[in-house]
Amino acid sequence: MKASVLKIHPKDNVLVALTSLKKGEVIEHNGNSYALVDDVNAKHKFFIDDMKTGDAVCMYGVLVGKTQFNVPRGGRMTTENTKHAAGAYDYRGVKYEWHAPDVSKFKNRTFNGYHRSDGRVGTANYWLFIPMVFCENRNLDVIREALHNELGYAVTDKYKSYTRQLVKAYREGSDLESFQIGDIKPDPVQQRIFKNIDGIKFLNHQGGCGGTRQDAETLGRLLAAYCDNPNVGGVTVLSLGCQNLQVQDFLKYLKERDPGFDKPLHVFEQQRSQSEEQLVADAIRKTFEGLIELNKLERKAAQLTELCIGVKCGGSDGFSGISANPAVGYCADLVVGLGGKILLAEFPELCGAEQELVDRSVNEATARKFMRLMRDYNEMAEKVGSGFHMNPSPGNIRDGLITDAIKSAGAAKKGGTSPVADVLDYTERVSKSGLSLVCTPGNDVEATTGKTASGATLILFTTGLGTPTGNPVCPTIKVATNSSLAKRMPDIIDIDTGAIIEGEKTIEEMGEEILEYCIRAASGEEIPKAVQLNQDDFIPWKRGVSL
Repeated sequence: MKASVLKIHPKDNVLVALTSLKKGEVIEHNGNSYALVDDVNAKHKFFIDDMKTGDAVCMYGVLVGKTQFNVPRGGRMTTENTKHAAGAYDYRGVKYEWHAPDVSKFKNRTFNGYHRSDGRVGTANYWLFIPMVFCENRNLDVIREALHNELGYAVTDKYKSYTRQLVKAYREGSDLESFQIGDIKPDPVQQRIFKNIDGIKFLNHQGGCGGTRQDAETLGRLLAAYCDNPNVGGVTVLSLGCQNLQVQDFLKYLKERDPGFDKPLHVFEQQRSQSEEQLVADAIRKTFEGLIELNKLERKAAQLTELCIGVKCGGSDGFSGISANPAVGYCADLVVGLGGKILLAEFPELCGAEQELVDRSVNEATARKFMRLMRDYNEMAEKVGSGFHMNPSPGNIRDGLITDAIKSAGAAKKGGTSPVADVLDYTERVSKSGLSLVCTPGNDVEATTGKTASGATLILFTTGLGTPTGNPVCPTIKVATNSSLAKRMPDIIDIDTGAIIEGEKTIEEMGEEILEYCIRAASGEEIPKAVQLNQDDFIPWKRGVSL
């Protein structure tokens, strides 16, 4: 039976409302009674003690804020009475002991992936177009329209049909309001020409010139990282010629990252071409020839040790740290227990959870790298009048995430409980099995962009409010924190963990279901909604202040 409130950790001095509660209600919990002095909507919290000005607010067993004035027992936590606070952290030489969950159910399981020459295995097979500079974005758009429409990768046919119907109605003087998108029968979807190629992807961006040389280098290393991702089988590069990010620099970064890089790679430079028309035509023809060869690669069985899953949250709510994030975290522990890799990023959303992650680090060097990156990042934000405490969005706050430390303590649950095997700076390639922390902003797209650069081949993305984010080359699986969202936005949600809130399933049961979905998605048997929608979001991080 569904409970009305939840105490997450024995040390907590707040209770989480699992359903909306009314002022004056008396809540019974663990033998104690609490008379509510405010309405408390689902996902929000109320205090279980009389709080004085400056008292510490504890949730998830850690400091998440301090009260700004006296608040009575049964009072609702708000942005007015509680401000962000987080505990100090340092290396303590803790010897962390971890016991992996029972993985016997998955021990002999495999997924069908694309095997690359370096031994890594992709969950998809994409051809990638990248511009060295924003000046080539228009050419990429032209090529995208041509290849997507003619090779069967377009997903906009129903909208084209809808628009044609509106034009027809306008010319005939009919009522436009009478036409609904659901009534339109789109043209038959053209079958894909290349059955073993999951998509042709385009990394449009606004960089490559006009910024600092450091910006160009960071972008070059990011683009090289995408070429290196196991989900990419071939690459076409478009360059203008005079930009900061020169082709030879990009090729140098690619060689540094993977000295044995042997995927087909075609480079076209506009200032050396006869015309734009010739440039576009040559790029299409050469890519088409590459697609013919790449299509010969077929999915084959691979051990689950080859999975590399990024875990991310966006549009988070007060249930994120209770349902979807810990369920994804249990899935992460299963993957680590099986010898796979997990990538946890979003450093602004680890604020307040640092000590736990430091204590879980496999050695001092790993812990100190994490601490250095966290402190440098926060100091950079504070220098411009910001800071990690300004991370929560209006939507986060409205749905119960009052401070960044509350958001972070719940967000960190996605990484599970395994030791921190490694810490990666932005675009660094994952090399160790287990859990790695990746330095990225909390921004949804910048974070997924960074995780994919480090080598993620699937992303588990939890959301409580509904976020359509995807990635060009890394299939992104949306996990809802509550069933209301899953029912309201079924076009973007793949997995519903609301059964945890309803008391119908345990975190462990949902974690196993999530891993089952990942295995099917990694095999191409299940196509996540973001992939179906061509939700190909890509935002490079310039290493400036982004939360």
